Amino acid sequence: MTDSNDHKAKMKEFQTKQRAKIAELKDPEKGLVLVHTGNGKGKSSSAFGVIIRALGWKQKVGVVQFIKGTWKTGERQFFDKLDEVTWHSMGEGFTWDTQDKDRDIAAAEAAFAKGREMLESGDYDLVVMDEINIALRYDYLSVDDVIAGLDARDKRTGVILTGRDAKPALCDYADLVTEMTEVKHPFKNGIKAQRGVDF
Repeated sequence: MTDSNDHKAKMKEFQTKQRAKIAELKDPEKGLVLVHTGNGKGKSSSAFGVIIRALGWKQKVGVVQFIKGTWKTGERQFFDKLDEVTWHSMGEGFTWDTQDKDRDIAAAEAAFAKGREMLESGDYDLVVMDEINIALRYDYLSVDDVIAGLDARDKRTGVILTGRDAKPALCDYADLVTEMTEVKHPFKNGIKAQRGVDF
């Protein structure tokens, strides 16, 4: 058998196995919960990519940002132009900027209340809770309360939760968990954040 025929036979066998696996899969008939975590860059960026995918299917999207606050970002400027995206930046900046735990807790609780309202409304196909894992890491929110909010969501609505150090209970609950791993970062080489790449 030639290399070409051998390759074709292997791919045919692989195709048959893949089709059999796919035939066994079921539609959960509800939105999925995705967690983007890890110390690497790209957690929020990946979520924004999923937003673009959802918009391609004419789905309605909501975003609640827990940390970034009024920080001017390219993604916010872009998505603000689209009627299909509802965007709420409710944080007050990085946790080291406010230096006021009570204020940070109040901001996180208000952001989660807005997010939960969107989850339960039945108006959204996808809700992104950007940097909610940071709010959970600092105990500004209870992981039990967040999971209860996810349980209460409309079955139409999928959710993406981003941020470092996702709580184990949240990862156990989620349908998909992706951990971004930092291999190299320009910040460590003295390079400041770049417009259009980092924000």
